[in-house]
Amino acid sequence: MSVAPRIASELSQIAPRLRRARERKNVTLAELAKATGISTSTLSRLESGQRKPSLELLLPIVAALAVSFEEIVTPPQVEDPRVLRTSTRSDGRTFTPLSQHSGEPQTFKISIPATDREPQPRTHVGFEWIYVLSGPLRLILGEHDIVMQTGEAAEFDTRNPHWFGSAGRGPVELLSMFGKQGERIHVRARSTAAQNAAGAE
Repeated sequence: MSVAPRIASELSQIAPRLRRARERKNVTLAELAKATGISTSTLSRLESGQRKPSLELLLPIVAALAVSFEEIVTPPQVEDPRVLRTSTRSDGRTFTPLSQHSGEPQTFKISIPATDREPQPRTHVGFEWIYVLSGPLRLILGEHDIVMQTGEAAEFDTRNPHWFGSAGRGPVELLSMFGKQGERIHVRARSTAAQNAAGAE
């Protein structure tokens, strides 16, 4: 974008910023006109973009609204949206964060080696949702012993004894979303025996 169109684009954003700033302060056009000495009609045309903004008009407005001049005339900086993917390793598994925030839920891409197939069920407070990117993945949840394929999802209360790892046919990759609170998205809870019976039909 050349300089002139860019400047025109930035100037066009001043009008809605003025309106938003005034509304956040719960100030009417009449009150702002009284505080600045600028007519209500001029303020209205400024906020609608029909009047070109100038320092002579903007300075008393930002002073009356107690906002910074930069807040009105400078576009907000857009931060790099990419997530810094600093992977960590634990017990042979690789965890790659997929979100920047430190709150819940936490989302990870988990890579599990083919050798990680010895069940070690555990319990803890929370709720987990997993989606298999490449499998097969073995999931043990309470009495269920499930082999999940690529594209399948499961969710469970982590207060139940659970473990997931390789089904022994190769490495596994999955998405995991964990939090102390959560809503049910999709449930797949069929035991191996039920799967075998279904396959025999």
